[in-house]
Amino acid sequence: MDEKKFEVLKVEPCHRGYFELDRWHVRHTLFAGGWGKERALEVFERGHAAAVLPYDPKTDQVVLVEQFRVAAIPTVDPPWLIEIPAGIIDAGEDAETTVRREVTEEAGLELKRLKTITRFLPSPGAVTEAIDVFLGEVDAAGAGGIHGLDDEGEDIRVHVMAADDAIAMADDGRLIASHTVIALLWLARHREAVRAAWA
Repeated sequence: MDEKKFEVLKVEPCHRGYFELDRWHVRHTLFAGGWGKERALEVFERGHAAAVLPYDPKTDQVVLVEQFRVAAIPTVDPPWLIEIPAGIIDAGEDAETTVRREVTEEAGLELKRLKTITRFLPSPGAVTEAIDVFLGEVDAAGAGGIHGLDDEGEDIRVHVMAADDAIAMADDGRLIASHTVIALLWLARHREAVRAAWA
């Protein structure tokens, strides 16, 4: 196997706010051999995140949340997305703690058992973020309403739906948030095994 090497020559801060933007000066070895030339690439640093698909194995229902997404304005009309609960992993937290907190804040639910689905990079060409995705057991009875933290300006509506309906929405493009599509298509492949294990 080829030996792959890289060097970070310099990192220049470009912006410091709620998120950070840096310019990385890097070079790396080439597949054809030798070293490539130095490149300056802008990298968005937003921290790592965790997301969970709340699933009720007794009723075969999922719980999704809907909220306004400013970065969807150029792409989606209107820019409200239906997603699974998710959030940035705070300092001192692990991914499991994050999803348990987020489900309570965004959907008013408490997670029982958790199963790891995957970890993925949503945009590795420019963003450092990795997202840990879980399946979380919930009791969907009574789920619904409007949730979110007032001090963060959150306005989040809860949707409870049959797993088949949510999977169909992911399949045909009505759901477009990557963590949501990944989780639902994973559930489509593994649902019967999960229901047997969580019976």
